[in-house]
Amino acid sequence: MGLRAGYKQTDVGVIPEDWDDARLGAVCMLVNGRGFKPHEWGNFGYPIIRIQNLNGSDDFNYFSGRFNPKLIVENDQLLFAWSGSRGTSFGPHIWRGQTAVLNYHTWKVITFDKRIDARFFFHALRQLTKSIEDAAHGASALVHTQKREMENYLVPVPQSLDEQRAIAAALSDADALIASLDALIAKKRDLKQAAMQQLLTGKTRLPGFAGDRVERSLAEVCLKIQDGTHFSPVSGGNDFLYITSKNIGFGQLELRQTERISAIEHAKIYARCDTKVGDLLLTKDGANTGNAALNTIAEPISLLSSVAFIRFPTDRHDPAFFLYQILSSAGQKQIKEQMSGNAITRLTLQKIKALRFKVPQLSEQSAIAAILSDMDAELTTLEARRDKAHAVKQGMMQELLTGRIRLV
Repeated sequence: MGLRAGYKQTDVGVIPEDWDDARLGAVCMLVNGRGFKPHEWGNFGYPIIRIQNLNGSDDFNYFSGRFNPKLIVENDQLLFAWSGSRGTSFGPHIWRGQTAVLNYHTWKVITFDKRIDARFFFHALRQLTKSIEDAAHGASALVHTQKREMENYLVPVPQSLDEQRAIAAALSDADALIASLDALIAKKRDLKQAAMQQLLTGKTRLPGFAGDRVERSLAEVCLKIQDGTHFSPVSGGNDFLYITSKNIGFGQLELRQTERISAIEHAKIYARCDTKVGDLLLTKDGANTGNAALNTIAEPISLLSSVAFIRFPTDRHDPAFFLYQILSSAGQKQIKEQMSGNAITRLTLQKIKALRFKVPQLSEQSAIAAILSDMDAELTTLEARRDKAHAVKQGMMQELLTGRIRLV
């Protein structure tokens, strides 16, 4: 099958005939930062741009001594962190801040104006970053590349500056949409945290509710608290879901990596730990101790010992209310306090039973849970929109930065 009309085969793949496969060293200059020593830091002068500042931190060290003017970074300058964490700090950044000086581990990327638009180049470098990471030096998470290696990478570049600018504008618009959704999600999360603080503590009461709340331990309000098997079941079988701590997220089940076991193995576990739909599941061992979610799985499931279920009498207590209590900052603080002094991260059943919360009547519990659940649903919808916008952006980058779709 021949090439599409108007396209050519190059070292970077098939691109339009009026595009070039440009070597980075031919279209830009990489200026490295300086390693400012701790004894040079101060409280005034120019802020020093470190990797953490490229990720949004406004915690700066300052330098007021003499330095090479090439280290000056103005707002809107294209930078490239050549040492950092995959998928976060490593790669291109646009500096959004006051005039500053550049620390080591980051290049100032100076494009040659007559050949390439800096905004377009930012997106081209983002598209290239995964390949650079894959070939970079260092551990799996923290990687670095070298200047001579960087300069030899090739990128497809339209000869027309107008086309470069059109591509940059389209991708910047997509970035702006994602940023606006991220900001809205952050705002909604803050509102939810404030609502949890007010409603769960009783500082704010919903209309129609009054009266004192009584502090109760989980042992006082629950029908049963039990953890799963302390012995790993025999592997194999496809009859029943086998849930471990990795499946308990912070507020919801995460079932993408579930295991299944045979009916025989399930029966051994279920005789001791008869988890039912509607039970509150709480992780009690491991790095995510304190994560909790309601069991929404209709079929019987088996639990590993790293997960406990908490069952409430639903004619007196709403499990969702206690889920939000456990996930609240006060609830998480209690859990950390219960684990303090332990050599390993672990909650015993006795310590789970000792967790205490102020408990209103069932009707108020359910009303509070409904409000917080609605806020969660709104967040889930916004996060899905944000994730879809990310996916659309990735598709746009692939199409626009290779010339498969032309804007000019």
